[in-house]
This record gives sequence, structure tokens and C-alpha cells, in this order.
Amino acid sequence: MNALPSWRPGGARDVIERFVADSTHGDTALPPAERVAVFDNDGTLWSEKPMPTQLQWLVARWAEAARADPDLAATQPYAAVASGDLSWVGQAVDKHASGDDADLRLLLAAVTRATAGMSVEDYGRVVGDFYAQAEHPVLGVPYAATVYQPMVELVQFLRENDFACYVVSAGERDFMRPMTEQNYGIPPEAVIGSAMGLEYVDGEVRYVDALAFFDDGPEKPVRVWSRIGRRPAVAVGNSNGDREMLEYTQPGASGLRLLVHHDDDTGRGDEPYDKGAETVLREASDRDTTVISVRDDWSRVFPS
Repeated sequence: MNALPSWRPGGARDVIERFVADSTHGDTALPPAERVAVFDNDGTLWSEKPMPTQLQWLVARWAEAARADPDLAATQPYAAVASGDLSWVGQAVDKHASGDDADLRLLLAAVTRATAGMSVEDYGRVVGDFYAQAEHPVLGVPYAATVYQPMVELVQFLRENDFACYVVSAGERDFMRPMTEQNYGIPPEAVIGSAMGLEYVDGEVRYVDALAFFDDGPEKPVRVWSRIGRRPAVAVGNSNGDREMLEYTQPGASGLRLLVHHDDDTGRGDEPYDKGAETVLREASDRDTTVISVRDDWSRVFPS
């Protein structure tokens, strides 16, 4: 039976199946403890356009804050939200991908302010309610319907072959935890992401108005080692922010590096784009990275 039914024969599917066969059988088999796979989230496991899912939630929170405090509405990113023009937010993310983090610092400060003082349990309930009600702003479907079906199959295929699968994302860890098990089969304890600062107060763990770390670029291998204590055998990403995580994968034939390329111009709902992935796409062949073409390698994109 085909374990990857939403993948077209040939291309990336053959590379994946050959690697898993070599990693689990014969002289090249990896010990089960070394079978570790790490996946970026936004743009790798589910749609990230026109904006990452968490940004949609944050925009609503920032709009509330700007209405409550007119002075706040004069600063970014609240000014962008109040005006209804989110181009500043998109430009801040794009500038970060190019190495300029001046605006990203303003953005992250607003991110931490949105949850400051909230308990982790209350935040989990709020985020859970968001996932239950929110819809993708372009596709008009619940976010659970915007996961990439081929990637869900890949996670399951690896798990069936004794690979431990982790989400490793620049997205905020506790925002992802309420949805990863239901959508990907990856439990919350296997989610590694950016994190707000925490403190213990009166019997509760609460968020503080500070960022503990931003899990992107070279921070990703650091967080992988801190949480797992091993180099991954498989790493899957889609952007320049995943470059170092892909590089940190086991060397040579012991490692599999996969890069999702959003090149589907056939109207199946996944917007084609290269922006923010130019470096990893250009370096793919030199770094022994297999590029997954959404257009050519996936027979379908989203769950039916």
C-alpha cells in the first residue's frame, strides 16, 4: 500500500521512500533513537499566506488594544492595524528575512505585550477557541483544512518507521501546541518554537512582557539540541529561516534535507511565492537538499 498517496510517483517521493528504506533496514539502518525528524510549521506543514495564522489572531488583539489606548495607535504595529493597511507588518517580516531586524523588534514587542500577565492555561483556552472558530482569510475554510495533506502523510510515514517527529518553528510554541496533535499527529511536548518569558506567581505559570527567544535561523539548531539532544536525521523547511536547521541535519546519506517550494500556479489554493526562500532555493543542490515542488510532487495540496 502506498504510504504517501498524495505524492506523485518519482521526484521527491522516490527520494523520501529510498531514504526511509535505507534508514530502517540493512547495514545503513539508523538505531531508532537516532531517527529524529524536525519540521518547520508555517509554509511547511500548513499554509502561511497571506499571513501566518498567529498574525491573524494578533491583529485582532492589537486592534482591541489600539481602541482602548489611542496613544498606542500612533505606534507600530498598532498604527498599521488601526489603519487597516498591514503592509508595514509584511515589510517587517520581509526585512527580517533580509537580515534587517529593526522593525521586527517592534513587532515582537507587541507580540509579548498581547499575552503579558495571562496564565498559560487561559492562553491555551483562548487559542483553542480561535482555532475552533477562525477561517483562512482567502480560502474561507477552517484552518484545519489548510494543512498540507502530503506533509501529514509524511509525518505519519516517518512515525510508522520509528522516527520521532518534532515541530520546530519561528512561530510561538504555545500558540502551536493546541493544534499540532489533532492536525499532524505531533503531541504538544514535541513542539519547539519561539517562546515568551514565563514566571510562576500564586500557583500559576504566567507570561511576562518579554521574549525568551526567537526560534529562527541559527537559533533553530540550538533549540533542537537543547530539547532533543541529537542532530535530526530528517529536516523539512520552506524558507531562509530554515537554512541552519537543514544544515544541522545528519551529514551525507545519514540525513535527509527537504525544502518545500511553493511553485503551484494551477489554482489549487497554495499561492506560489519564492520571497523569503531565495537563498535556500539557490543553495539547494550544493547542500544536498531535495526540493519538493508543490506543483509537480503533490497530487493534492489540502485534505479532501
